Amino acid sequence: QVQLVESGGRLVQAGGSLRLSCAASGGAFGRYAMGWFRQAPGKNRAFVAAINWTGGIRGSADSVAGRFTISRDNARNTLNLQMNDLTPEDTAVYYCAARESPGISSGPGDYAYWGQGTQVTVSS
Repeated sequence: QVQLVESGGRLVQAGGSLRLSCAASGGAFGRYAMGWFRQAPGKNRAFVAAINWTGGIRGSADSVAGRFTISRDNARNTLNLQMNDLTPEDTAVYYCAARESPGISSGPGDYAYWGQGTQVTVSS
């Protein structure tokens, strides 16, 4: 069973950049597809980006395409999310999640393991 811990969230001004990281332990990280999700106050958890177990296939939500990039380092058991050109609408708690499958998915229900989340706040 894999454990996930996110880091890197903080307050940033609009137009700025952040890099979130997710450290995995306790499982064979390279056998999981991974995803980033976010949840803003009063809203449902929403898909941000996903990456397959090798890192060769990636997908992202339309709202972040061209601004956010997901990547993984299987040798270091880490998942990253590079976020550029941030807007106040990106303010949310960001979660990483692991899926017991090699392929990507945008559905939260397809992910069995979740981190505790990291807060990203973008000021205007």
